[in-house]
Amino acid sequence: MPQEPLVIEDFPGPKEGQRILRLSGPLVITTLFDFQAKVRGNNSPTLIIDCTKVPYVDSAGIGALVGAYVTHQKDGRSLALVGVSDRIHSALQVTRVDQFFRFFSTAAEAENAA
Repeated sequence: MPQEPLVIEDFPGPKEGQRILRLSGPLVITTLFDFQAKVRGNNSPTLIIDCTKVPYVDSAGIGALVGAYVTHQKDGRSLALVGVSDRIHSALQVTRVDQFFRFFSTAAEAENAA
């Protein structure tokens, strides 16, 4: 069975210095390279990753999210996750990396908190 693609919409947030990546599809080893490139190419103070349409992540996807967090943290920038499903949140808890992230139900909540 072919792997479902990961579609990434990249656009500015409503506030100055915000960037939003809206993901649609699984964040897994075969789909994460574009995600990593978008994160590395982003230099805005606040990155909001909308995971509302991400059905699942694998360990490589979790690693990519942690990598995004580390990159932003060391540069004094912030990162927020939006619309994370229970399945993905559980995977982040099991791997004990959930404490690194700020979670929001909607993009509007994340935008206002930034």
